[in-house]
Amino acid sequence: MRILVTGGAGFIGSHLCEQLINEGHDVICLDNFFTGRRENILHLLDNARFELLRHDVIEPILLEVDQIYNLACPASPIHYQYNPVKTVKTSVMGMINMLGLAKRVRARILQASTSEVYGDPLVHPQPEEYWGNVNPIGIRSCYDEGKRIAETLMMDYHRQNHVDTRIARIFNTYGPRMLENDGRVVSNFVVQALQGQPLTLYGAGDQTRSFCYVDDLVRALIKLMNTDGLHEPVNLGNPTEFTIKQLASEVMEVCKSKSELVHLPLPDDDPRQRKPDISRAQTLLGWTPTIQLRAGLERTVNYFRPRILGEPGSVG
Repeated sequence: MRILVTGGAGFIGSHLCEQLINEGHDVICLDNFFTGRRENILHLLDNARFELLRHDVIEPILLEVDQIYNLACPASPIHYQYNPVKTVKTSVMGMINMLGLAKRVRARILQASTSEVYGDPLVHPQPEEYWGNVNPIGIRSCYDEGKRIAETLMMDYHRQNHVDTRIARIFNTYGPRMLENDGRVVSNFVVQALQGQPLTLYGAGDQTRSFCYVDDLVRALIKLMNTDGLHEPVNLGNPTEFTIKQLASEVMEVCKSKSELVHLPLPDDDPRQRKPDISRAQTLLGWTPTIQLRAGLERTVNYFRPRILGEPGSVG
């Protein structure tokens, strides 16, 4: 097939492009390089099945494709709060443009939504039926509400225009090609531990997250895209729950670091708990994540080590 991946030079998008090419598809990678990096897809540029377009999804584009993975949107608080109006535009206008394209060329489209649609959840773990607890006027709402509107658009285009849609609610994902400065907890801890700096915990570090390795997530995205008739949202993430303090301990062990822990106040609207109920993905996709946190952290640290310290490691 001929497949469009928006945000294809980003952390998750570049891994997705790589896997789709490995499966024999032609891939068009579209990115405006706000958080995506050319380095992430450099190894694909000479591949005849790969095409790179520098373009912003808030501007319309016409392409002939069979499938669209819409991953375009900054996903870390530092980046999506840098220009919150642009973040909302990316989620809403970008979604409208991609749905318009999908309708025009009769392509199947998958939206990379987020666990942030659940906000600071009052239900734990979070099933897809839960409507969430989101602050619509908070500093995170440009991302949270943008993604919620994108889901609304997906369902309305499906119901009104019969567009073949898929919605993936992605929980915390980590792995090689994360940005060092994106402010997300895994990359923060790894960079700080490798540099011998104190690890920054917000609050007491008792808030929980579930961490899915990027290879597991990409496998799930492809399964979801290629499962017929599944238009309702599907949670994709690792249901094994860790406190942030436990994550810090794991990272320090993998990095062989003796860094101390420092505590800062919790950011506004920071969720206290986050854990997916993945029953729907297990039942309908036959998908369960397989890569344990320790193994995934070792691969992630091996990627960051040469970038941070100049020591041998993997830079792929």
